[in-house]
Amino acid sequence: MELRLLKILILKPSSLGDVIQAMPVLRLLKLHHPNSEIFWWINSNLAPLLANDPDLKGIFSFHRRRWSSLFNWNELLASIRQMRRKNFDLVIDLQGLARSGSFAWLANGGLTIGLDDAREGARGFYDVAIPRPSSHTHAVDWYLQVLKFLDVPVHHNFQWLAPHLESQRKVEEIAGRDVRWIAINPGARWLNKRWPAEYFSELVGRLAVQNKNSRFVILGGKDDQPLGQIISRSHQNSCLDLTGKTSLLEMIEWIRRSEFIVTNDTGPMHVAAALKKPVIALFGPTAPQRTGPYGQLEKTVRIPLPCSPCLKNFCSYPKPLECLRAITPQFVHDEIQRRPEISTRFE
Repeated sequence: MELRLLKILILKPSSLGDVIQAMPVLRLLKLHHPNSEIFWWINSNLAPLLANDPDLKGIFSFHRRRWSSLFNWNELLASIRQMRRKNFDLVIDLQGLARSGSFAWLANGGLTIGLDDAREGARGFYDVAIPRPSSHTHAVDWYLQVLKFLDVPVHHNFQWLAPHLESQRKVEEIAGRDVRWIAINPGARWLNKRWPAEYFSELVGRLAVQNKNSRFVILGGKDDQPLGQIISRSHQNSCLDLTGKTSLLEMIEWIRRSEFIVTNDTGPMHVAAALKKPVIALFGPTAPQRTGPYGQLEKTVRIPLPCSPCLKNFCSYPKPLECLRAITPQFVHDEIQRRPEISTRFE
């Protein structure tokens, strides 16, 4: 189809992993239409991720908590008016919920595109809905179907996440030049996506014996601090526990600085995949084909059980969390040793 793409709005407010997976749409749109002005609608807590992105003209921050109060609806209305004044030619909703769909419609663009399995009635806000090619299609590839509809070439010749120089400098001050770091990410929003912290601790002990010149950086938010303490307290000489102590951009630069990452199915996993870092991704209730580390799906670690993947945020299996507990630290350690892209880094 022929479209004069002057101003484009992308709506993908959350979560971290979802925003990361949607970024190729931005990169390829800008490469194909270098003179276009692209804006992004994003949750305010994730705004730093895109604040200075070279491919964006600007961002619209969505203040979910503030705007849930009637006392702050004047800010909400002001934001909507600001969006409408841009006269967007194209509005792309990659979130597919009532909130994002309604904002996409209120932006009053020339053409509004969304996803075909949009929930909460969001489908009714779109001019065009893009179907998922199959139930197993990865989220990144599904988002890229939007570009195929727009006759925008799809390829991988772009930098997914450019370095943030100030955050990179802060990381280097702590990391040092000659230390090899291994990233550990024990948290996840769903409790039943978390490999036991005790297993992470045992794995760190095994890896520390074999890689005596390496250190481990434990990443996560404030809610993950108890997990970080469990892992680090037995390995104080080899672990740097940064749970709750880094900004979003610093966390990304720590992953960039690391040799590889051991992680649950959560946002930092997608960051590592975008950075093309080797990922040891531990999967239980979720499906790697749909939301695994892009480009490394065949290298996820999981144990097949009758109930897995259940795609639920709670466990009802007779042996609770068996889909993750059955993945032993020894099994993960052996998997790491089998990976040439990891083992050759320590020769």
